[in-house]
Amino acid sequence: MSIIYVLIPIAMIFVAIAVAVFFWAVKSDQFDDLERQSMSILFDDEPKQAAPEPDAPKIKDTQP
Repeated sequence: MSIIYVLIPIAMIFVAIAVAVFFWAVKSDQFDDLERQSMSILFDDEPKQAAPEPDAPKIKDTQP
């Protein structure tokens, strides 16, 4: 029975931490845009074009 006197305050501390983390997440705008992340998986990224290097030597075709 005496363990209850230890477990109840520990449970209250865990609940207080969870509530604090939830309010921190809301305050730091974690839940503002829920649609963008769920839709971004549906669209492919555009392939990036590799720019030619300006100092790259040009290779001439030496075969006849």
